[in-house]
Amino acid sequence: MNVQSSPPSTRPSVLVVEDDANLRIGLRDNLQDEGYEVAVASHAREAELLLRERTFDLLILDVMLPGEDGYSFCRRLRASGVRTLVLMLTARSLEDDIVRGFEAGAQDYLTKPYRLRELLARVGALVRRSGGAPPQVMSFSGFSLDLGKRLLSRADGSVIDLTRTEFDLLAFLLKHRDRALPRGEILDAVWGRDVIVDPRTVDNFVSNLKKKLGWTSASSFTFHTIRGVGYRMEIEPMTKP
Repeated sequence: MNVQSSPPSTRPSVLVVEDDANLRIGLRDNLQDEGYEVAVASHAREAELLLRERTFDLLILDVMLPGEDGYSFCRRLRASGVRTLVLMLTARSLEDDIVRGFEAGAQDYLTKPYRLRELLARVGALVRRSGGAPPQVMSFSGFSLDLGKRLLSRADGSVIDLTRTEFDLLAFLLKHRDRALPRGEILDAVWGRDVIVDPRTVDNFVSNLKKKLGWTSASSFTFHTIRGVGYRMEIEPMTKP
């Protein structure tokens, strides 16, 4: 059985039901990077077992599943009293298909191929609607990055002034720390796919971040340059006295 789940926690929880292994793993990893607790299943029966064991803040449900499809599964969940909010994913973009999803009991509907930033924005909106709260603060090496207030502060409470792009770049690098990030992926995520920017622009912004964060070779975090690829942010674990 291909069911993966995490121990109960205070983090907002998401159940991803997707039969395509690459998409399923990708969604899981990206949602975990955003701070969500994630469980995954490859078809309706696996998802149903997880839903019997616990509740989730959100169900991301692919329509084209082996066996029972997403429409039928969603209708059955609603009939049985399950009120978890549902975001449906499908390659079908006809109006009738979208209406069918809402009639089955879904709260939102996103067609494939989708943009990751849009999906994450919709997930955040639905989680807030369900009463959960997407993670808002990321801490590292004596700094706190508040995503809600869009503030970077030191341990003493003083604020470091960042431009919009600098803030978004730091947030992206933090969310994907310890991963080699190609410049193209960074540009798509921070500047947007529709914006034409020289790839070396990333280098300039990373340099600016280092200066504003007061980075030195003794710092417990670093932005590793990966030749011909891009960057990887690493953070040393806090040591206990």
